Amino acid sequence: MLSPTWIVAFVGAYFAVLLAIAWVTSRQAGNAAYFLGNRASPWYVVAFGLIGDSLSGVTFISVPGRVRDNDFAYLQVVLGYVAGYVVIAQVLLPLYYRLQVTSIYSYLEHRLGTVAQKTGSISFLISRLLGAAARLYLAAGVAQKFVFDAWGLPFAASVTGIIVLILVYTYRGGIKTLVWTDTFQSTFLLLGLVCSIGAISWDLGLSASGMVSAVRASPHSQVFFWEWAPANNFWKDFIGGAFIAICMTGLDQNMMQKNLSCRSLREAQRNIHWFSWIVVAVNLLFLALGALLYLYADQRGVAVPAKTDLLFPTLALQHLGGMAGVVFLLGLTAATFSSADSVLTTLTTSFCIDILGMERRTNMAEATQTRLRHVFHLVFAVLLLLAILAFEAWANDSVIGLVLKIAGYTYGPLLGLFAFAILTRRQVAGGWIPVVAVAAPILCAVIESKSAAWLGGYRLGNELLLLNGVLTFAGLMALSRKAES
Repeated sequence: MLSPTWIVAFVGAYFAVLLAIAWVTSRQAGNAAYFLGNRASPWYVVAFGLIGDSLSGVTFISVPGRVRDNDFAYLQVVLGYVAGYVVIAQVLLPLYYRLQVTSIYSYLEHRLGTVAQKTGSISFLISRLLGAAARLYLAAGVAQKFVFDAWGLPFAASVTGIIVLILVYTYRGGIKTLVWTDTFQSTFLLLGLVCSIGAISWDLGLSASGMVSAVRASPHSQVFFWEWAPANNFWKDFIGGAFIAICMTGLDQNMMQKNLSCRSLREAQRNIHWFSWIVVAVNLLFLALGALLYLYADQRGVAVPAKTDLLFPTLALQHLGGMAGVVFLLGLTAATFSSADSVLTTLTTSFCIDILGMERRTNMAEATQTRLRHVFHLVFAVLLLLAILAFEAWANDSVIGLVLKIAGYTYGPLLGLFAFAILTRRQVAGGWIPVVAVAAPILCAVIESKSAAWLGGYRLGNELLLLNGVLTFAGLMALSRKAES
């Protein structure tokens, strides 16, 4: 079993490498480098780095733990992601590259006016801030349980330290730095995953073929669920997954900002196509890891924690030996920092471009822009910390379920706004747009709470996001008028 001192030592060494990468990449980095990496990022570096950014500590811990209650049903959602990525590559990326936007919500200004741009940006700010907080809450909770509790350090202090570490290497370089640090972190995330599977298989005496057979024979290995009423019905998950990908990647400044830093549209599309299939393979490995974790716990008589998110860290750090603990630790650290570090940069970008209108203020000096960027980078770090502490106060569910639920409510207005802007040529008075964007999620919440009673036992799953988008689209249509020719 790894001691807290060794854990901190490994994380410290890992962080030292991140600082070195940040120092090299952030030298003479101005606003163009911070926002879009001077539009010079190699596509294959972006694609590989997106693995860590998209998967995060939630996938690393929560997906394997969730296997007990949901089998391999999450793969249905992941297959839906692939369909969503096709839409992103063929529809959204050409749109963004044609307009040469820094913030993707500038498209909404181009099509529907500044109120639509600000509404889209605010939806993103809320969505990504809460989603990032949920992800960091999970990872910080693991660090608290296995390290900082032993030292008597309170959760608020430990999570503050994590935020400060992220600030240190993202403060200056922005996207130019993140493209390379994410590549480094994706490498360790994948090594952590593969080596964890290897450590469990070795301990159980399984060969490679034996491991595959064990996963197939697991009572938790069912992938497809066809009953219409439960939330994990295939079509609910698949369609929901497609729209989750469209919203949480294609309509999300955090994911698109790195894609927009590629040298050309063709390279950005290539990046998305490769990334989509990598996501399927990696998530399948995480689900297989979950099946092996429960098999190990059963054969070794280890009690499964009531909170299944703690299963993987408990076995890795307390039962599988020192090397497995190191592997887990580095993988989790990579997943945590990779998904969280870009959030501060992209929240700052969206706020500066969409809310402050920095690009429209052509008379604003570069030094003034840089100062504002630094201020709001710090502001969002504080807001992220406060959101994590709020999750600590009341969150008790599997975090991946929580993140997907947040997405369903907060990304829905973005989906409806972009669909209305792309699929119609109609206009809406600016004052109505935020009203519709607030009303649609409220109506969704009512429908979700009553769906079982109203629809004969049918429960909404990931299709909640689609419903939210449809309600937003319908509201905008009802209040719209023909565009003046």
